[in-house]
Amino acid sequence: MTSAAAAAPPVPAVRRRTRSLHLAAAIDVPDRYEVASYGELARLAEGGALDFVTLDGAADADPLAVLTAVAAETGRIGLVPAVPVTRAGPRGVAAAVGALDLASRGRAGWTPKAAPEPMPEPAPEPAPGRRSAQRSAPTPKARAEALWRETAAVAEAVAREWDGGAPEPGPRVRQGRPVTAVDATEPAARAVAARYADLAFVRAAGPETAGLVREELRRLAAGAGRDPDRLLVLAELSVDLGGGEIGPEPGAEITLVPDGTGGVLFCGGPVDLAELIAAWQQAGAVDGFRVRPVEPRRDLERFVNGTTALLQHRGLFRSFHPGATLREHLGLHRPLPDLR
Repeated sequence: MTSAAAAAPPVPAVRRRTRSLHLAAAIDVPDRYEVASYGELARLAEGGALDFVTLDGAADADPLAVLTAVAAETGRIGLVPAVPVTRAGPRGVAAAVGALDLASRGRAGWTPKAAPEPMPEPAPEPAPGRRSAQRSAPTPKARAEALWRETAAVAEAVAREWDGGAPEPGPRVRQGRPVTAVDATEPAARAVAARYADLAFVRAAGPETAGLVREELRRLAAGAGRDPDRLLVLAELSVDLGGGEIGPEPGAEITLVPDGTGGVLFCGGPVDLAELIAAWQQAGAVDGFRVRPVEPRRDLERFVNGTTALLQHRGLFRSFHPGATLREHLGLHRPLPDLR
């Protein structure tokens, strides 16, 4: 067999409608920390049959601790906190996320969160009459690549803990492994997402850009020896549903704008957002969406009772959770241990 024949088959460049639509919501609340606030939002999302909710930061509280408390108030929805990769080492991460998986009966995931690297100190001025030994500071690209290499190492070590391949195996979890999600918007993150993630989030201003990133991730996953269908790509949108519908107006076009934080913002009504989601999915650009409500209580309620309900009515999104675990919601079977 030639080396070309032995290589992983290329991922088709022609996009088509993805198999299932997946929906999720960030439930970060900008005001003071109260567990009840997050429980209320998670129950609302669960009522709409969303796959999962995420939490990046809860004021001064630990997202893992918050969602562990929320687990007792919910029964089906997945719970995906951001977890610093520096948290007590890989074994500490594996134990903490594994505890959430046990508390939620198999509904846990996690997003590795790299600790920001401090900016390098400026080089001291050379003494008069002496030349400076110029050493170029690491570029932003180099720093980003270093952070993602660290993240990759932790993700691999955490997976080995769950698989039982570490010298002292970590806790066994109901799903085999909790779901791993990675923000793959930055090019430096994509190799990590393709090798280790079950979910990849992408911030893109249009379906063509999102589709190109999805194709790249699928190619990288195939090159890493993975089945590309086991990596779901979700577009991330900040959503402001406080205005009226745009679509019915003659000549109106639904567009996305920068949200001021490096992401993209949708402004319009629940019907407009349903049209956008349906169009992106039918074009094969993404496997679903994670929305970030601008006004958490108002916008999540309108997303669930308006946008999601309309997608369900059209047969584009399910009206119930298909299983008990997050992997079952996402259609991702229990992973085989990788004990290399």
